[in-house]
Amino acid sequence: MKIIGNIQPEDDYTHLLGPEENFNESVYFNFFDKHSNRGGFIRIGNRANEGYAEMTVIVYNDDGSALFNYKKPEISSNDGWNAGGAAVEVVVPGQHIITTYEGSALYMADPRDMKDPGKAFKGNPFKAIRLVLNHYGVGPMYGHVGEPGDGNDFARAHYEQHMRVEGTLEIEGEPAISIQGNGLRDHSWGPRYWQSIRSYRWITGNFGDDMGMVLSIVGDRRGGMFHKGEEFIKVTEITLSTDYEENTSFHQHLVANVTLENGDKHRIEGQVKGFIPLRNRRSDQITYIGEGMTEYTLDSERVGYGLSEYLDQPGDEIPND
Repeated sequence: MKIIGNIQPEDDYTHLLGPEENFNESVYFNFFDKHSNRGGFIRIGNRANEGYAEMTVIVYNDDGSALFNYKKPEISSNDGWNAGGAAVEVVVPGQHIITTYEGSALYMADPRDMKDPGKAFKGNPFKAIRLVLNHYGVGPMYGHVGEPGDGNDFARAHYEQHMRVEGTLEIEGEPAISIQGNGLRDHSWGPRYWQSIRSYRWITGNFGDDMGMVLSIVGDRRGGMFHKGEEFIKVTEITLSTDYEENTSFHQHLVANVTLENGDKHRIEGQVKGFIPLRNRRSDQITYIGEGMTEYTLDSERVGYGLSEYLDQPGDEIPND
């Protein structure tokens, strides 16, 4: 396994709880199975100094519906990730991790109902689900650990890795579904306010075990990477155009033209297959986060799947990119 940056496989475990009130240690795992046309993600963020965790689970179904839950269960330590029915087990650091969720999830025939969370939770039924996934590293681990006091209130320490994913999904009233596909994992720790960043576009995808991508646009900063086998190649230029549903920030379609540091150029076209509008509220501040299960076509030839995440702050609800 190749490692890029000042991280180690042992960073897969939790870290010493920092002194910051908003110290957050979060793990995120997405998954997409092109054969069953399902995907989603699990995220747990420990905010032990504030006494709670943030737990999110999303499953996109093949008929356009979705299952969703978000909880803020109480926690008192940063000793592991086990909250709200979700859990993460590190089997072999950097190579094999198991994620599980067992509990209820809101079933939405139209996931756009989540634009009004109160109405969505009152107007849709819950279903019991059980999700068990094995994540195996297929690309390099890459990231950076910053220094305390560097002013970074979003992702001081952060790394990612493309994965192969195998497991099962059980939904109340349906036969068990096999999950065989790919995904990306993300791990960060340090102080975090979702409101500390103006906007971003985070576009992740896998085209099989041998190739994955991350495209990142944060304000004026543009970057990311491709992995081709164990080769790690930085993205040096990105132009992104996005089509939105009329008068909304709900992205439907995107085209990204990228240049890599080795001179390769790629065109990625993305079609959103499932979309959920989420938001993060802290005091009176609201951050809007659009989560799109996306089918990508690379250079008009190779098809892959992943998640396109668009974050905007108030005033940017109808973007121009």
